[in-house]
Amino acid sequence: MSIENRAILVLGASRGLGHAIAHALSRAGFAVGVGCRSLDDAQAVAANIAGEGGVALPLAIDVTNFAQVEQAVGAMVDWRGTIAGLVNNAGVIDPIARLGETDPADWARLVAVNLTGAYHGIRAVVPRLAAGGAIVNISSGAASHPMEGWSAYCASKAALAMLTQSVSHEYGQQGILSYGLRPGVVDTGMQGQIRASGLNPVSQLKRETLLHPDVPAAAVAWLFSERPEDLSGKEIDVRDPEIQRRMATSST
Repeated sequence: MSIENRAILVLGASRGLGHAIAHALSRAGFAVGVGCRSLDDAQAVAANIAGEGGVALPLAIDVTNFAQVEQAVGAMVDWRGTIAGLVNNAGVIDPIARLGETDPADWARLVAVNLTGAYHGIRAVVPRLAAGGAIVNISSGAASHPMEGWSAYCASKAALAMLTQSVSHEYGQQGILSYGLRPGVVDTGMQGQIRASGLNPVSQLKRETLLHPDVPAAAVAWLFSERPEDLSGKEIDVRDPEIQRRMATSST
């Protein structure tokens, strides 16, 4: 399948890292499904991509609603005849609070978005992925390191890392690849919430030290373009010198 005919659905594409990923994939030659909670947001991102000469389909999706996610995957197949990839980027950080001070409903809501939402995307796309298809789950160093005030976020990312492994374990022999991408500390709206909390060392980082969203977005595009089999099922840190070397080698 030529790269021009490969379509990738990005969940959580309205702003920040998801927005950058959608644009990076388009610039790499992919058709992009722009999944946002608001159709207006999805249409705005799709229009921006079209203005750059890309091809995009706006989709209103609440990732906590499996029927909506499944419908969006069906729309992608109807649009391009196939679907070749999924990016699970939809995520929230609140509640930021010590465990004993968290609101149970907020804690459960985060898990519903960050973990169950990603499962919904995987469940909907796996039966319809084209040969050589791939899934990129936006992971975090919080998947393996507890952070004060982030119990829900850390737990959701740790579980997401196991979902990444599970896809590779169960579907790798069918040629389906899965990656957990750790984007580093990126300059997004979520980081603004973290700074406002004042909890843990991440909140103390100066904004000028944060990565631009285009850096991890380029890594996502590389994963879909190169589809490295040896990294399937693994957590991949964009700051890893070996990953940076491989990306640089691929671009020359």
